[in-house]
Amino acid sequence: MSTVADQLRQAREARKLTVNQVADATKIRTDHIRALEEGNYNVFSAPVYIRGFVRVYASLLKLDGTQVMLALDAELSETEKFREPPPLTDRPKGILDFVTLQLSKVDWRRGVIALIVLLMIAAVIAIASIWIHNRNTDPLADLPPAVYESSQAGSSEVLPLPTPPAQK
Repeated sequence: MSTVADQLRQAREARKLTVNQVADATKIRTDHIRALEEGNYNVFSAPVYIRGFVRVYASLLKLDGTQVMLALDAELSETEKFREPPPLTDRPKGILDFVTLQLSKVDWRRGVIALIVLLMIAAVIAIASIWIHNRNTDPLADLPPAVYESSQAGSSEVLPLPTPPAQK
């Protein structure tokens, strides 16, 4: 089977088109068209450009796009430069990269609902524990004796301590 470069060149020549005519019709630079027809993929910086140009070029020449793209993927997988996508950074991946990747996979609509439910449960537990604690303690037990101040200036009286209720 012929390479993608041969298919493109043969289809262009069969339609009696020049490289300049193809460049005008596809808006692809002539040096890129020549590189595609030669199979010189090292001219391109990323495989996305190669795939896009080949797809546009094949559709202009009325070739089967899926078959051409499958053949192109097979050819690119054999090259060292385009075998796998280039790394986005030169530094190695760390724990922060792993955590952010996992957070990006979270469905936040469900996560927010779950967080609200957990907060409501925590609020109910906190209110219940406070209510149980306050129900078992006497709020007046730790108060000091009170001082009664009458409306008359200068007179103040100390109220007597209440007597504890009779023990049964």
